[in-house]
Amino acid sequence: MIYLQLFLAFLQVGAFSFGGGYAAMPLISAQVVDKYGWLSASDFADLVTISQMTPGPIAINAATFVGNQLAGIPGALVATIGVITPSCIFVTILAFLYTRYKELSVLKDALLSLRPAVVSMIFVAGLIILVPAIFKSGEISFAEGNFSIRPFLLFIGSVFVLRKFKLDPILVMVACGVIEVIFYVMI
Repeated sequence: MIYLQLFLAFLQVGAFSFGGGYAAMPLISAQVVDKYGWLSASDFADLVTISQMTPGPIAINAATFVGNQLAGIPGALVATIGVITPSCIFVTILAFLYTRYKELSVLKDALLSLRPAVVSMIFVAGLIILVPAIFKSGEISFAEGNFSIRPFLLFIGSVFVLRKFKLDPILVMVACGVIEVIFYVMI
């Protein structure tokens, strides 16, 4: 039963996550945290971190990780196959249609209309990652002891450095990791 649930959950993620990995995060969260309860919000934030640090697409890394956590190697394979199946089908069909009808204004308009939805999904993915990192309860609440200042300062500092100095995001991510390790060792 778990294999079927994994396959169907990640099949849905693969089928509806237009816009890449960050756009898939709200869909993955809806499946693994909200619907099935396989991960907590905090564990999901860790999943996103792990998926970012390992090579490959975020959705595939997340599917492999969740599948492995729940059902070992077979679970990882089933979840991964579930998440890539829709893409393989869609890309094959779209490649055929695009090469054949790429000059039609209807197709151009349809592609333009998807952009705002993708941007909003990426924004929601950012919030899903940010809120549990800054608020210990996983929900926005300024109750005493719930707000974590260090992750908040790292976030603000990272945004500032990325915007002002145009540094490589990987370099900024590594620097934040080093800073966090230093604080962990010191405290």
